[in-house]
Amino acid sequence: MLSRMQTSNGLDPLDRAIIAALQLNGRATWNEVGRHVGAEARTVMRRAGRLEEAGLLRVIGVVDVLRCGLGVPALVRCRCRPGTAPEVAAALAGRPQTRFVAAVAGSTDCVAELVVPDYQDLGEVMGGDLGELPVVETESLPVMHTFTSAHDWDPGILDGTAVEELRIAAPGPFEDRYWEQAPEELDPLDLRIVRALGEVGRMPFKELAERVECSERTAARRVESMVERGCLRFRTLAEPATLGYGVEFMLWLAVEPGELDRAGTLLARHPGTKYLSATTGRFNLVGQIVLRHYGELYAYTTQVVGGLPGLRASDVTLQTRALKRAWTPTPTAGSEGRPSGHGPLPPPATRKDKEGDR
Repeated sequence: MLSRMQTSNGLDPLDRAIIAALQLNGRATWNEVGRHVGAEARTVMRRAGRLEEAGLLRVIGVVDVLRCGLGVPALVRCRCRPGTAPEVAAALAGRPQTRFVAAVAGSTDCVAELVVPDYQDLGEVMGGDLGELPVVETESLPVMHTFTSAHDWDPGILDGTAVEELRIAAPGPFEDRYWEQAPEELDPLDLRIVRALGEVGRMPFKELAERVECSERTAARRVESMVERGCLRFRTLAEPATLGYGVEFMLWLAVEPGELDRAGTLLARHPGTKYLSATTGRFNLVGQIVLRHYGELYAYTTQVVGGLPGLRASDVTLQTRALKRAWTPTPTAGSEGRPSGHGPLPPPATRKDKEGDR
């Protein structure tokens, strides 16, 4: 979460509108963004450049690991020894298989999302050098189904026309329909493209082609193909506070199995839901939620969460500091959340031959 000084450091409604437009479509042209935020393209480009230089905005390309057979996600809760949560969070952020990590306040101290080769490998990861950290208790929750993700979040700043025109339609979650099919295959050129866009998501095709050593036409065609197949998405990294959301938290729910799909579908529609998935374990519905201010939390808990069908138990852990999002250290992470060097992909060691799977 950004400090108050950072959130007020020159940001105005136009800045927030530009971030919101890029959140909907990270590769929208400056003309497209300008049309929807009411500014000239050169003004938009200058503002976005300033935000990027300040560390408040970054667009990257990320791969759908399930769809491409590169791994499976699991959420991990860590309860730490008193005073050691920052150490544990920083250690997890430094792991290449960690896609997201945050320090939180509440029933647990640190939350991470790991991508492992297969769920059978989760025990090895949890029982490896994680056991050397000052962790009192861990709890792993493998992801079964994704209702919505941060790529799809609409921060509610632009009008419906802008949202409709900017948002890129994407195939449904891989786990919904395609378990009987083999994952999409990315060849070496695709992987080089993904890695390049994982550093600079808005890289022009000419520069991308030079970087990966192919023609500009081939680079454009490969990117278009990966986007259409749902293999590649563009993620705009901006802390929620820059968009006016002062509170971010993880929501952990235990829902009756027969009501899980209905509860998840309802909660995914809430404007504050950035991420929501069904998981195995004590909590079977887990979300990352943002609200405008702390005063909204009580009404959210009693009315939104309390109104969900089949709810048996709920838990809220407030995020005090996010160190890593979409494989990428956040502006607040500093050297503690240093990049792993693998960009938007899990490390090569996590890739395994999926031939014959599914």
